[in-house]
Amino acid sequence: MDALASAPWTIRELGRQPFGRVWAAMEAYTDQRGDAGDDELWLVEHDPIFTLGQAGKPEHVLAAGDIPVVRTNRGGQVTYHGPGQIVAYPLVDLRRRGLGVREFVNRIEQALIETMATWNLRAERREGAPGVYVGGEKVGALGLRVRHGCSFHGLAFNIGMDLEPFHRINPCGYAGLQVTSLLELGGPGDPDQVKPVLVEALSRQLGLHPRPALELPGLLDAVPLSA
Repeated sequence: MDALASAPWTIRELGRQPFGRVWAAMEAYTDQRGDAGDDELWLVEHDPIFTLGQAGKPEHVLAAGDIPVVRTNRGGQVTYHGPGQIVAYPLVDLRRRGLGVREFVNRIEQALIETMATWNLRAERREGAPGVYVGGEKVGALGLRVRHGCSFHGLAFNIGMDLEPFHRINPCGYAGLQVTSLLELGGPGDPDQVKPVLVEALSRQLGLHPRPALELPGLLDAVPLSA
């Protein structure tokens, strides 16, 4: 991306983790990183959970059943996370990148669109409803928070997951919104096959080059497993 000077960011594979544990670690990392702190991308699959955005309306959770509901401080309404979904948390100093929030959202959406195009799938934006859609069905959702000029929370990309829990909510606050997955659309159902493509697209859009990390961040290790 020629509008941005290239810089490194650390890619961390966190595996499958409880949502609360990773959320706490993102908060801590953002608060302590300082002006010189590294940009990072955390990739994770979460245990089943519904999350409500800061202004999310509880009535959009229709029948949670046995799946926990957690209110968060990200933007957006309600969504579902579960196995078979890539959740990507770009922890980026937007000031250092010279990015406003709207452009940051556009670049994340474009990375998802480019990733889908790898499998000859045409995804698109929808005005006023962040995320990406194929044939009117949502395949990628966004919910961000910016503090001290740095982003946390991020995107959820449905790969090969059980979509039934989405019927228990109004996804992203829209009654009747249909949700799909890359697998249902004819693409791969293995998140590990998709992650490198997504990382490359996000890195290109944000003017960053990936630097893999083999170990979990110490901040995550310090958060109790029960969080």
